[in-house]
Amino acid sequence: MHLIGEIGGRAAPRPMSTLLIANRGEIAVRIIDAARRRGLRTVAVYSEADRGAPHVRVADVAVRIGPAPAAQSYLNIEAIIDAAARTGADAIHPGYGFLSERAPFARAVAQAGLVFVGPSAEVMDRMGRKDIAREVAISAGVPVVPSAELRGDDLDASTVGYPLLVKAAAGGGGKGMRIVRDPADFAPALAAARREAASAFGDDTILVERYVEHGRHVEVQVLADAYGNVVHLFERDCSTQRRHQKVLEEAPAPTISDDVRRLLTESAVALAKKVGYVNAGTVEFLAADDEVFFLEMNTRLQVEHPVTEMAIRVGGRPLDLVQLQLAIAAGEPLSFTQNDVSIDGHAIEARVYAEDAFNGFLPQAGVAELVRWSPRARIDAALESGQEVSSAYDPMLGKVIAHGPTREAARRALVTALDDTAIVGLTTNLGFLRGLAASDAFSACEIDTAYLDTHPDAVRPDGRAEAAVLAAWALSSAPGAGADPSNPFGVADGWRATGPAAPIPVQLLVDADTVVFAVDRRGSVTSGDRTWTVHPIASEAGVLRLEIDDLVHEAAVRIGRHRVDVALRGNTYVFERPDAFGSATHRASSDGTILAPMPGTVLSVTAGIGQRVADGETLAVMEAMKMELALKAPFDGTVTEAAAVAGAQVALGARLFVVEARPAEEQ
Repeated sequence: MHLIGEIGGRAAPRPMSTLLIANRGEIAVRIIDAARRRGLRTVAVYSEADRGAPHVRVADVAVRIGPAPAAQSYLNIEAIIDAAARTGADAIHPGYGFLSERAPFARAVAQAGLVFVGPSAEVMDRMGRKDIAREVAISAGVPVVPSAELRGDDLDASTVGYPLLVKAAAGGGGKGMRIVRDPADFAPALAAARREAASAFGDDTILVERYVEHGRHVEVQVLADAYGNVVHLFERDCSTQRRHQKVLEEAPAPTISDDVRRLLTESAVALAKKVGYVNAGTVEFLAADDEVFFLEMNTRLQVEHPVTEMAIRVGGRPLDLVQLQLAIAAGEPLSFTQNDVSIDGHAIEARVYAEDAFNGFLPQAGVAELVRWSPRARIDAALESGQEVSSAYDPMLGKVIAHGPTREAARRALVTALDDTAIVGLTTNLGFLRGLAASDAFSACEIDTAYLDTHPDAVRPDGRAEAAVLAAWALSSAPGAGADPSNPFGVADGWRATGPAAPIPVQLLVDADTVVFAVDRRGSVTSGDRTWTVHPIASEAGVLRLEIDDLVHEAAVRIGRHRVDVALRGNTYVFERPDAFGSATHRASSDGTILAPMPGTVLSVTAGIGQRVADGETLAVMEAMKMELALKAPFDGTVTEAAAVAGAQVALGARLFVVEARPAEEQ
């Protein structure tokens, strides 16, 4: 399929042969792929922490530029320019983040005689500052958010009113932003925003604007060549945000009218022309009902550019924004006009982050032991099984993008793709994304920029009970789960010579309680008074499919020596294994009740009613399938019930002991 943006147009005044990508991760891989299809040689740069990273492997040449800290590697302008000289690169693509919007970097690239794939340093200087960009927008006739006048620390908010948004004039990404609802909170918010802005951008200049409480974040993708041609590629809606960071993005915007769309796109083109913009850029707006306000211009490729590529057509063909960037940087004019651009269906993107979405969105780090990306969506990622995720860089791991003829079709496709996706061993926001995409609020387009911050419990983990059933089933048939698989009498399969196979006991720690599951491989799993009807479906390595109560569940399952990880519907559940077999300790539930973890025989009893016991002290020993299990006290206390009798047969889940915790004053 021919992509708009591939080699075309007239001869380039500035031919490029080797492209250095001044970035890492999924965007570096994305740019390398586009450059290779354009026939360019590619150069990757990497820090010491990224020696084994995918972008290093897929590039034609790779150069180490410094230690792990970004300031000494990916933000080191001198090291990157030197890498270009050493490898014969004649062009540099900055990607997004890092140096992508730093005018000094664009200026250094030009001064080194290299092509910078992006706008000029002068344009970056103007549009990279929100205060100057606001002035340019006003001169271009673009509507802006009403602002309050700030003189030092004094504020005149009489023409704007509260709530206010205090934000850094330089930079972006939600840094240096504070919402102020009460005049008494203004001074501390201003001080905090200034500190954060100075730390992040080296500039503590602050703007104060009216805060549009329930607006929608809508942005317009523009392309401009060096010959004065400017086109828009319609808009994206990025309203689904938490703490000013985007979570889900989609194209086109689902809630705006034709008149608002026209105002947005015409304003974006006017702004790009006014500032003399060249290359790909994004103009961001806040839309509230029929009002539209300019926010800022991002002078680079956006993270969410794939939704535009999937939902927009040029002359009926898909486009490649990176290749269009490269063509413009090489001096080629745009090969199409605004009349050639059209919308085709709908696309939605989910950003996958290494973060704990159910605990304040705290960034996470560690090893992604198992990574499974969906085959039913576009995946822009550079994360593989066994890869270590460092806390040194942005926590975004990749993007899952789905397309459909309608928004609802795209939404359902995204939910399905997130169901397919699993990352085990590293905490991510996959379950949050899946729950959010599947929610009624997102389906009904009710999510505005403030929604997630004002509805912190809108999405919660889903599917723990089914995940535990999947874990129990997987353990019941796993080699070595209960015994030596080479010994036919030592395999924990429940086989009996005189009758049908006995249920296989499996212990899992669920919500801090030891829960015993009786797995009957003929088609059921029982725990306590609940029984699930279970039938296995054809599975593959690392993936288990079970029909549970007439509904098929598919999960990535990883069985470890001491735990089982189950990735189901985006959420990864970790179940520790108290281990019902061998010499492992059987812990009681939190109330001190100790149940028989398997059907078997009580071999010996060492504790009776009234006896004081210590945490971990053996109360009795059971035997089942030629294996012994010690039943131990869950904490220091006194035995108040003792139903276990040596030599007696006990059923699965039989109540054998109750230990009452010892009062604190007696400990």
